[in-house]
Amino acid sequence: MSVTLFNPSDLARPVGYSHGASGSGKILFIAGQTGTDKEGRLLSDDLVAQFDQALGSVVRVVEEAGGRPEDIAKINLLVVDKDEYRQRGKEIGAAYRRHMGRHFPAMTLAEVKGLWDEAKVEIEAIATLL
Repeated sequence: MSVTLFNPSDLARPVGYSHGASGSGKILFIAGQTGTDKEGRLLSDDLVAQFDQALGSVVRVVEEAGGRPEDIAKINLLVVDKDEYRQRGKEIGAAYRRHMGRHFPAMTLAEVKGLWDEAKVEIEAIATLL
């Protein structure tokens, strides 16, 4: 693995993310991915379905570059409704683990006014590849 996670004991225990991550090797910046199909159409108006597709697309970009999900050092999540995100946390967590397993890099969640193509979630990431 090219990423090392850091969680200092004197900070609040992170749940579902890490406080910091460092990596070695080539840096890969993954553009914001939404829940769209190959033709660029939203697959669903459901938040969890969009999250699942968007994260799957992030992982596909990493794999195309020769990496694995464990090489992701940072994820930025943009959502249009953080309350819905919280309410659907168990379902989102299950979708997350399908793609990322138990790897929890540094993460940020931000609520935004709107996203491209009326998406409910957009996911961008940074990976380090050996």
